[in-house]
Amino acid sequence: MKRFFIYLTAFSPIVYLLIRLFIFDDVNDPIKYIYTITGVSATVILFFSITISLIKEKINLMKYRKEIGLLGFFYAFLHLTNFVVFDASFDIEFILKETVEKPFIYLGMIAFFILLFMGITSSKQLFRKYNKYHKFVYLALILITIHWTMAQKSLTIIQYIYMIFIIMVIYYKLKQQELRYNIFINLLTK
Repeated sequence: MKRFFIYLTAFSPIVYLLIRLFIFDDVNDPIKYIYTITGVSATVILFFSITISLIKEKINLMKYRKEIGLLGFFYAFLHLTNFVVFDASFDIEFILKETVEKPFIYLGMIAFFILLFMGITSSKQLFRKYNKYHKFVYLALILITIHWTMAQKSLTIIQYIYMIFIIMVIYYKLKQQELRYNIFINLLTK
C-alpha cells in the first residue's frame, strides 16, 4: 500500500501537467510551464528522499528510498529533456552557448550528471561498489537549489519558505551525521 501511495503521489505532477497542456489547453508558455512542474517535482522528490532517514521513527520508508530517488531523477530527466528537445530543438550550438552564458544552466547540468551517476549506480551490484559516492546527492541538491534560485526573475514568499525548508533539512541531516560520528568515535575510544 505504501508503494502505491508513493507512486500515486510521485506521478500526480506529470498527470496534472498533461491535463493542463492537452485537455484544458490553458497554459500560455508550455515550455516554461514544463520547466516549472518538472523542476519543482524533481527538487521536492529528491529532498524528500534525503529526509526519509529523518522521519523513519514516525514513517519508515527506508526500503523505498532508492525508488523515490529514482522518481526524482525521472523528473530531472524530463526537465533536461524539455531544455534539449523543446527549448533548444536539439541545437547543440545553442545548448553550449546557453550553458556557458547562463551559470544557472551549467549548475543544473552538473547536478543532473551527479544524479545520472547515482541513477546508474543504484543497482545492488553497483551500489555496493559506489555507495560512498551517493553522498554527492547533497552537493546535487545544493546546486539544484542555486540553479532554481538563479533561474527566478524574482522570489515569492513560497520560494522563501522553500529555501527555509531546505536549510532546515540540511541542518538536521548535518546533526544526524554528527550524531553518527560521535557514536562511532565513542565506540572506538571504549
